[in-house]
Amino acid sequence: MSTAFEEHRLAVLGAGVMGTNISTLAIGHGVPVVLVDVDESVLDQARRTVKQKLRHAQLMGVLPADRPQGTLTTTVSVADIADATTVVEAVTEVAEVKEKVLTAASGTVRPGTTLISNTSCIPIDEMASWVARPEELVGVHFMNPSYMIKMVEVIRGPRTAPAVLEAATGLLAVLGRESLVIQDSAGFVINRLLHPLINTAAMLVQEGVASVETVDGLLEGCLGHSTGPLRTGDLIGLDNLVDSLNVLYERRGDESCRPCDLLLAKVQDGHLGRKSGRGFYDYGKVAS
Repeated sequence: MSTAFEEHRLAVLGAGVMGTNISTLAIGHGVPVVLVDVDESVLDQARRTVKQKLRHAQLMGVLPADRPQGTLTTTVSVADIADATTVVEAVTEVAEVKEKVLTAASGTVRPGTTLISNTSCIPIDEMASWVARPEELVGVHFMNPSYMIKMVEVIRGPRTAPAVLEAATGLLAVLGRESLVIQDSAGFVINRLLHPLINTAAMLVQEGVASVETVDGLLEGCLGHSTGPLRTGDLIGLDNLVDSLNVLYERRGDESCRPCDLLLAKVQDGHLGRKSGRGFYDYGKVAS
C-alpha cells in the first residue's frame, strides 16, 4: 500500500532560485521531481544547488526523518513532464515567458494534471487563458527558502476547479506546508504588501534619508520585520523584484510600485542580491 508522498510525481519548470527551492522541498519530503530548464549549464548548477539546500534542510531539521528522499531528474525537454501528477511553473515574472512555458506544459500533460504557477504578481485568471484547460490552473506562492518557510499563499482563480484547489492543498500538506487560500488579484496579499515596502525602503536610501543598514534596522527593531526589507529584496533577487513591481504598476497603476531609480541601477549593474554576491549588501561571493 502506497503512502501519500508516493502518489505524487512533481515537475518543476525553471531551475532558478525558486525552482531549486521547490525541488529541494519536494525531494526532501520523498516526492520525485523532474526539473526542466532550457540550459544544461543551468541544470548542472541546479543539481549542485539542490544537494546543498538538502544538506542545509537536514542540518536545520526541517525534513521528515521517516521518508526516503525523492529522486531528482533534470532535462531540457518539456516532453519529459508528461507523466507528472502536478506541474509547478517557477520561471521569471515576465508574462511572455510564463505564457510560453505554461502553454507548452498544458499541451504536454494529461487532462486532470494540476498546474501550479509560483507567480509573484501576475493574476491567475490572466494566465489561465494561456493553458488548454483553465480550470486546472491554481496559484501557489512559495516563499524563499521554500523548505524553511511553512506557510504558503494559495490563489484560487475565478476558473480554478474546486478539485484542483483540493489537489494543490493536498500536495502542500504532504510537503509539510500550511495553506492559506485567497482570491485572485495582481500581487495577491504578500507582494501587494511587501514589494511596495521594499521599493519605498530603497527610495529612502536613494534620497539620502537613511543608510541601508539604518532602514533595515528600524524595520527590524521597531516593527519586528525579521530581516529588514532591503535584505529581503536581496534574498528575492532585485531583478525578480523589479519584474514583479513592473507587473503591479502596469496592472494597478500604483505609483508606489514603480521601481525606483536605485533598484533599476542595481539591476543594470548586475547587483542582483544574494544570488550575484552583491545587492544592497555585499555577500563576498556568489551565493549558491
